[in-house]
Amino acid sequence: QVQLVESGGGLVQAGGSLRLSCAASGRTFSYYVMGWFRQAPGKEREFVAAITWSGDITDYADSVKGRFTISSDNAKNTVSLQMNSLKPEDTAVYYCAAATYIIRLRNGVSNYLGQGTQVTVSS
Repeated sequence: QVQLVESGGGLVQAGGSLRLSCAASGRTFSYYVMGWFRQAPGKEREFVAAITWSGDITDYADSVKGRFTISSDNAKNTVSLQMNSLKPEDTAVYYCAAATYIIRLRNGVSNYLGQGTQVTVSS
């Protein structure tokens, strides 16, 4: 079993920045790749970014490429999402996710999912 706990959401003005963190625990969390989904009101959950624990492979949705950066810290068992140049359309609940392959995260599928943290970007 893997437990994922997100933190760092909040309210920010357009153009601002936020940093989300995900603390992973459990006996086998290192077997999975990590990532972030988001879900805006009335919309389907969508892939945002993914990373391997070694950090050698990352993947981003086109909508966030160049603005968001995903990183992993093996010593702290955390995955972070640095979000810059935020736009109102980035407003959503952001979920930390773990999956066996990055392609599964890209397809919106995860083995484990956190409870989510709200990000609100005002215009």
